[in-house]
Amino acid sequence: QVQLVESGGGLVQPGGSLRLSCSASGRIFSINAMGWYRQAPGEQRELVASITGDHTPKYADSVKGRFTISRNNAVHTVYLQMNSLRPEDTAVYYCNADHLLYYSGDRLESMYDVWGQGTQITVSS
Repeated sequence: QVQLVESGGGLVQPGGSLRLSCSASGRIFSINAMGWYRQAPGEQRELVASITGDHTPKYADSVKGRFTISRNNAVHTVYLQMNSLRPEDTAVYYCNADHLLYYSGDRLESMYDVWGQGTQITVSS
């Protein structure tokens, strides 16, 4: 079974830092772009940062200069280093893979728009 598993959420004071990780489990062959999204209560889910398979990042304006996305293709993991956190960063953060290839038996199968279960980030004093 293929799934994305996030870790690293929690409570942090304003100005603090956290690092999120998201690993793909299963017999993964490759993953195209991966990204982090967030959803605050009463708000729509929004893109925070994304990274292509060749490590080209993209950031929402609200996190530029504070957050850094990276990935390790060898272990099918994407990271989000979050610095200078603000109360408005409080949300559930979700990992996403837009297209991944995995082995099912001897066959190579595709999955599209795969989501993790989400992890809560609360920035509060």
